[in-house]
Amino acid sequence: MSHAFSSPRGGHEVRLLQGSVELFPALIAAIDEAHREVRLETYIFDFSGAGAEVAQALERAARRGVSVKVAVDGFGTAPPPAEWHERFRQAGVRWRVYAPLGWLGMLWLGSWRRLHRKLCVVDGKVAFCGGINVLDDFHDPSYGRLKAPRLDFAVRVTGPLVAEVEASMGRLWLRMQAAYDMRRAQLADALYSLRAAKIGRVRIKRPPTTAGAPLPHQARAALVLRDNLRNRTRIERAYRRAIGRAREEIIIANAYFAPGRKMRKALVSAAQRGVKVQLLLQGRYEYFMQFYAARPIYGALLRAGVEIHEYSPSFLHAKVAVIDGRWATVGSSNLDPLSLLLAREANVVVEDLAFAALLRTRLMQAIRQEGRQMSADEYRNRPLRQRAMEYVALGLMRLALAIQGKKYL
Repeated sequence: MSHAFSSPRGGHEVRLLQGSVELFPALIAAIDEAHREVRLETYIFDFSGAGAEVAQALERAARRGVSVKVAVDGFGTAPPPAEWHERFRQAGVRWRVYAPLGWLGMLWLGSWRRLHRKLCVVDGKVAFCGGINVLDDFHDPSYGRLKAPRLDFAVRVTGPLVAEVEASMGRLWLRMQAAYDMRRAQLADALYSLRAAKIGRVRIKRPPTTAGAPLPHQARAALVLRDNLRNRTRIERAYRRAIGRAREEIIIANAYFAPGRKMRKALVSAAQRGVKVQLLLQGRYEYFMQFYAARPIYGALLRAGVEIHEYSPSFLHAKVAVIDGRWATVGSSNLDPLSLLLAREANVVVEDLAFAALLRTRLMQAIRQEGRQMSADEYRNRPLRQRAMEYVALGLMRLALAIQGKKYL
């Protein structure tokens, strides 16, 4: 796979899913129909509420002989409850932890490079990608029961990019199996790429259609990955490319928003050339650094005419955008340095009028009914204590990046 952003290609059916209430039934249905293999990656796997229903589906699949492989992040996911550990072991679910924390915890130099992707592939035929963890919409591991559902999105995809998702997940699994031995991992990567390419050629080929038979609606789509090897900047570049081409409207909903200089410049430039830019951002406190570090950059955006709407009925966890009613992305990547510089992320880019219109409708509903627009005057007159918190958070983020050898903000 090249370093450059690959353009979306046709032949896909893409379905928008909002929240676990829409994702989990579709995911469980696909798992229950699996005959060969289920691969799942997630940052958080929580066994509470609806998350247990996904776990049960994985267990059922493994018990009927399907190969089930689950990869979770070593910081985002706690060890499974003893009951589920035993149930998975007996069923044959293979559970692997990406970058488990050592005794230094998050103080270890490499510990900030996390697995933040939310992916699933079933039998090489259908893929899921988005920002939704295996986590009930109304449950938060830190805050308990939520009064309103978390706002988040995912997509269900069939078509050529499924083979790309499967290949990427397979490479990561083999790297984890190799216990981070680089020579073995590189060999596994090369071998799996050859195997995946062969599989992909077979699966991507569509059977000839009968003359006059109606074809299903098919969208153009692309898988956009971010890692610390070959795809360091692909997601950010995909955003900047679309923003740079915008002529009418940009709508971005992002949970942790602290874009770097180039991204901020692209948004300001778009607003200055007459594009309506609307941002739906986190309005409810969740994490100190992510909540406060974003706010020092709001001033330049507001002065340029960018609209900032804060969402606070529940936690905003979405990482989506719609541009000019035809380009859309749904995925796991926040527009902050942790996602764009350090974590493994996965987004799907979709070029399709119907899909973009549906996502735009969902976002505009959230903006108009549940968002609160921030004014330039309000921002200028924010309390001194809040400003101090913002710059402490920004300083901590810059320090964390410096420790990782990164410069961004």
